[in-house]
Amino acid sequence: MVAIPGGTFTMGSERFYPEEAPLRRVSVDAFRIDRTPVTNRQFAAFVAATGHTTVAEMAPDPKDYPGMAPGMARAGSLVFHKTATPVDTANPANWWRFEFGACWRHPLGPGSDVDSLGLWDHPVVQVAYADAEAYAAWAGKDLPTEAEFEFASRGGLEGKDYAWGDELNPGGAMLANTWQGLFPFANQMLDGWERTSPVGSFPANGYGLFDMIGNTWEWTRDWWSDKPEAPKGKSCCALDNPRGAKLKDSFDPAQPGVRIGRKVIKGGSHLCAPNYCQRYRPAARHPEMVDTSTTHIGFRCVVRGGQGSSA
Repeated sequence: MVAIPGGTFTMGSERFYPEEAPLRRVSVDAFRIDRTPVTNRQFAAFVAATGHTTVAEMAPDPKDYPGMAPGMARAGSLVFHKTATPVDTANPANWWRFEFGACWRHPLGPGSDVDSLGLWDHPVVQVAYADAEAYAAWAGKDLPTEAEFEFASRGGLEGKDYAWGDELNPGGAMLANTWQGLFPFANQMLDGWERTSPVGSFPANGYGLFDMIGNTWEWTRDWWSDKPEAPKGKSCCALDNPRGAKLKDSFDPAQPGVRIGRKVIKGGSHLCAPNYCQRYRPAARHPEMVDTSTTHIGFRCVVRGGQGSSA
């Protein structure tokens, strides 16, 4: 783990997506954070020690999903499929497919496995929030808050668009695993990777942390809100260790029949592209239902104060 000093910083952005605003001054206490996302190798050790069954390995209860199509109540998860031609990027169903049998061991479906694909040192994916939370508890750690993740992601830089400055690819350098070309059909792979990459394949940020940007999105412990909390009163006053919204405020208004909370995920992934989801930035944020697992969401852990760590 890496020790991150406490401090006050400007959180958010007003240059990209509305949910990142307003700019606000935020203070966080010192904490330690995993140098890389949790890998398949590390997650396998957790499963071997605890017998943990992930959400993707359990069949969903139709009562939790009004209108679920017959035959869908089977274990599985979401797998990204590159399209052959341009498609409507307003409809994620054009590239996401629910694959029965997909899970952390078989991230692309039952015909794949982490061993044959050589993914042991890649970030674990196909993990829902409860799986990340269970791993953190086993390791004597916790999941980061949104503010902690963003503070660590910035690497000590203040007010920059990216974790390394104000240019996405300074001098043509590929500094994170993202999508180059037109999403979701033409990945030029200038960074060398079609999907995830081994942790630490790209330069560390100013705090010595790897993959805080790109590769996989990462779970945080904060409930989602479209409008982040902002300081009240004088603008000079900073929010102290903000903890996100409340569960009831995180439900998706577009799905009133589904009462499943959404957490904030941070960091962007290998699917973020200039023409779609420019969220390969510290300020970027996105909501994700806690039951969701995909091929592009992972996590890392933190330790605060006197909290212990066994892994």
